[in-house]
Amino acid sequence: MRFVFLLFFVCSSLSAADLRVEVELRWRGAPVAVPSAELAGAKGRTMRLTRFAAIMSGVRLARAEGGAVRLDGQYGFFDAESGRLAVALRNVPEGDYVGLEFQLGLPASVNHGDPAQWAAGHPLNPIVNGLHWGWAGGYVFAAIEGRWRAAGMQEERGFSYHLATDGRVMRVGFVARVKVAGATTVSLALDLGKAVGGQVLAADDGSETTHSGADDALATTLTKAMERAWFFLEAGPTVSVGVESERRVKDNAPHFGAGTPFAFVVPAGFPQPELPADNPLTEEGVELGRRLFGDRRLSARNTQSCASCHSEGSAFSGGRALSIGADGKPGTRNSMPLFNLAWSPSYAWDGSKPRLRDQAFAAITNEIEMHADPAKIVAVLGGDRRVRADFAAAFGTPEITAQRIGLALEQFMLTLVAADSKFDRSRRGAAQLTEEEQQGFALFATEYDPVRGKRGADCFHCHGGTLFTDFGFRSNGLDLASVDAGRAVVTGKPTDAGKFKTPSLRNVAVTAPYMHDGRIGTLEEVVAHYDHGLRRAANLDPNLAKHPDAGLQLTSDEQKALLAFLRTLTDSNLAASP
Repeated sequence: MRFVFLLFFVCSSLSAADLRVEVELRWRGAPVAVPSAELAGAKGRTMRLTRFAAIMSGVRLARAEGGAVRLDGQYGFFDAESGRLAVALRNVPEGDYVGLEFQLGLPASVNHGDPAQWAAGHPLNPIVNGLHWGWAGGYVFAAIEGRWRAAGMQEERGFSYHLATDGRVMRVGFVARVKVAGATTVSLALDLGKAVGGQVLAADDGSETTHSGADDALATTLTKAMERAWFFLEAGPTVSVGVESERRVKDNAPHFGAGTPFAFVVPAGFPQPELPADNPLTEEGVELGRRLFGDRRLSARNTQSCASCHSEGSAFSGGRALSIGADGKPGTRNSMPLFNLAWSPSYAWDGSKPRLRDQAFAAITNEIEMHADPAKIVAVLGGDRRVRADFAAAFGTPEITAQRIGLALEQFMLTLVAADSKFDRSRRGAAQLTEEEQQGFALFATEYDPVRGKRGADCFHCHGGTLFTDFGFRSNGLDLASVDAGRAVVTGKPTDAGKFKTPSLRNVAVTAPYMHDGRIGTLEEVVAHYDHGLRRAANLDPNLAKHPDAGLQLTSDEQKALLAFLRTLTDSNLAASP
């Protein structure tokens, strides 16, 4: 598998070219894909890789005649599972170079800077990389996760290595000839077998996890191994340049409205979202979407609206395990709450919809849900003079189309922002958490690692940061074999079976029942599930699989404290927004 990164260097006095840098992942010399098949580890252990991600900075090219070209201030991001394969250095001065250097990690000033400063799509935007530690400050420089098994073990366990902190920046360098004359490609290899394959894993001795604490010797060992695991392969003219994979599917033509621009305010501390460029928010478009959201004419026989399954009083969630559709049939998945959708890279429990408008219209036409005929919707709405006027105000003409309905609903739902909970107010000094709530927050944000004296609930791995979700797809131990294929429906990968999108924990106290199928009725039962109720599925997330079979064994007081903290995440103002 190959990875490439994108950096920029501007030089006005020299001719410049694109320098493509490809990184091939290996395991003990052989190419490896992530997620991987079973691999040979140390002392009879077998390992499976499920994640490799890293942040790169500080690229430096040493000139043959002396001196160097430095690319300080430029950053790249690797992610094996999403396949970031086609990023390149731009405007690199042409010439003969005899060395290439870079680092995995960030300068301290950047590492501890406000992550909200980075534009949508930037490698350091937390939505892009999923490596920011949230309230703790700073980024994870490299994350390697997976499953392992020793001879005689009945079940696999997990390992999770997160390398970080200013003192553990990993520096990589090569003495090698690189001639930049026109578009050039440098090929490197990273042997993860050398980086982590020699680690002797054992249960409950601390070898399965590291979070780079100051006294964490394992983190230091792994950073040194990572530095030595890189290899220079070759450099030469670029034969063909791949196209960087799009994170979103976009229309070719914009659908510009005719209304007043809507002032979308990014809350303090939130990452910069990537709003749809082909559907700019307007006051009139948002208002039209608001009205359509509650219009029963968007369903078969005018029986229900979007709001029927997404109630404002429960953070726009359904309030029941499985919603009942227009024909009286129950759905197959729980109705997800609708807020902070502007930051989501995909929609639905399985991430099958790349745009919010797609998800909205999928619910309208789904035969189990609203079961509407788009042509009939258009005809019925077209007979309403006020609706035609609303469409004219939003889009410039009174024409009503299925596409415009989706665009208007998208505009409205993008404006549903939850950012004013008691927790948020405490962060800006306008409120104070109780002692019990503070204890719950500490448990939430602390890893479970008794070997190193850490007793936490380990929630932050999936729910860390301002948005309280990493938008990832994970198996969270509900079933040994999931009836619902989940993410595998989209990717076709058996390793994705039973994986579902990590929901935000904002408003979690008012969005019961829980999980993709609504099987868990109360928040207390959710905490109990993660404390001691996990089923060790074959693809259980490594951050859960590394916990002991007996679970975290939180005391009743600790569970109450965690619940108290989770209740501070409710934004009561969200219910009043429509």
